[in-house]
Amino acid sequence: MATRALLNAKHMLMRIHNRGRTLAQAILLAGCMAFAASGVFAQTLPEAPQGPSVASRVPANAAAAGEYVGVDKCQSCHKAETTEFRKTGHSKLTFPGKEYIQGCETCHGPGKAHSDSVQAAHGDDAEIAVALKKFPIFSFHGSPEENAARCMSCHVSSKQQEFFAHSEHAGHGISCNQCHATHLVDDVKDLSKGDLSYPQGYFFNLPKLSDEIRWQHNSLLKQSEPELCFTCHRTLQAQFALPVHHRVPEGLMKCSDCHNPHGTMNLASLNKPGWETCVKCHVEKRGPFVFEHPAVKVEGCVACHNPHGSTNRMLLVRREGRQLCLQCHTGFHGQAAVPHSRLGFQTSGECVRCHVTVHGSNLDVNFLR
Repeated sequence: MATRALLNAKHMLMRIHNRGRTLAQAILLAGCMAFAASGVFAQTLPEAPQGPSVASRVPANAAAAGEYVGVDKCQSCHKAETTEFRKTGHSKLTFPGKEYIQGCETCHGPGKAHSDSVQAAHGDDAEIAVALKKFPIFSFHGSPEENAARCMSCHVSSKQQEFFAHSEHAGHGISCNQCHATHLVDDVKDLSKGDLSYPQGYFFNLPKLSDEIRWQHNSLLKQSEPELCFTCHRTLQAQFALPVHHRVPEGLMKCSDCHNPHGTMNLASLNKPGWETCVKCHVEKRGPFVFEHPAVKVEGCVACHNPHGSTNRMLLVRREGRQLCLQCHTGFHGQAAVPHSRLGFQTSGECVRCHVTVHGSNLDVNFLR
């Protein structure tokens, strides 16, 4: 009897143990599923954690309250534009003491005369053309300076756009509305010269947001980066198709990670001066080092590397590393000191066999360690 009781007790403990293990597994599985689900919902859109510091100001062309009609009146003719515009932060702008300035008229100016004249034409195309000519409204079809001035009346207060007037884009006649769309509507794209694409597009399938969602959460850009930038910078698109390149075509980087399209005080509109832009990601090269490579401080990383793309390893501007070094270090063959004498120098060797810390060293002035 005692033996049977012990066996029954043993079986009961085993069942309890198995139930406990099953319960633990179920809890663990539920936890993993919850964690995975939270990771899915935690995915963020490609935007900054907070927008630029822009201070809205009363438009310079502000008129009397009776000259404004409101966004609902605009929508009677421009339904598609107004629908998209209402989804942006621009539609929520208000000006204390001048609440009647809102919506479309914030940027386009007072529209009562424009609206009344078009309505009086009763759909006649000829009369509408006369009305638009007699009572024009600013529609961003002016010169680049005029178009940009409308945007910069507010955006000049932002640190990201404060140098736009002195930028390369402004100097080449590029205005804000050529890259940004305050109301995203379908544009007729000119494909008469063909539509270039990346070779990487055939090897990488990138997840893409719908145009409207991407537009709302990516600075109201008409297209995503780098496609938008490559509409003008075709030579750089070709460089990114070279075997060694920064992972821009693969979607891991974008042009504005390194450059500010609105202009900076730095060379090539870099976000930070020279080499500091590169070491933001390549932190192991940052230093500070006791013994620094002077070329990095004078010319920056581009003295040795092509940042967009190259056929050489590590984006080097020369195929052979020793030839790259000898572009600056030209005096070795005339020296009698070993190992850089004329007969002692290894013409087929690489400088980094000995000078292993070419970016900087804390131990040796010649970067030997």
